[in-house]
Parts: sequence; C-alpha cells; structure tokens
Amino acid sequence: MEKLTLYLKESYHELVKNVSWPTAQQLQESTMVVLVTSTILAILIFFMDIISSVVFKTIYGVNIFG
Repeated sequence: MEKLTLYLKESYHELVKNVSWPTAQQLQESTMVVLVTSTILAILIFFMDIISSVVFKTIYGVNIFG
C-alpha cells in the first residue's frame, strides 16, 4: 500500500510541477490543425470513393454502391 501511495504522490507532483501544459491559444491552434487536416482527408477519401465507383461501373458494369 505504501508503494501505491508513493506512486500517486509522485505522479501528482509530476503533473502539477513538471509538466508544461499548452496555453489556450496553443490548444486552439492545434485543434484547428486537426480539424482542417481531418476535413481535407475526408474530402479526399470521398472523391477517391466516387472515382472508384465510376471505374468499377465503367470497367466491370458493376455498381458497388447498390
């Protein structure tokens, strides 16, 4: 039990005293980067999906989406 208590105390101290947390501005910037990147990738995958559908229908005469 003593080891667990020591571990929790040291973990708390590490999080409060030694970790450098990002500022609100840095957090907003990082969030925007993630949102923009996710949107670009979603659009890219959407167009790749549409193109593959057209290719399959043209080459094989199969509509893979129904």
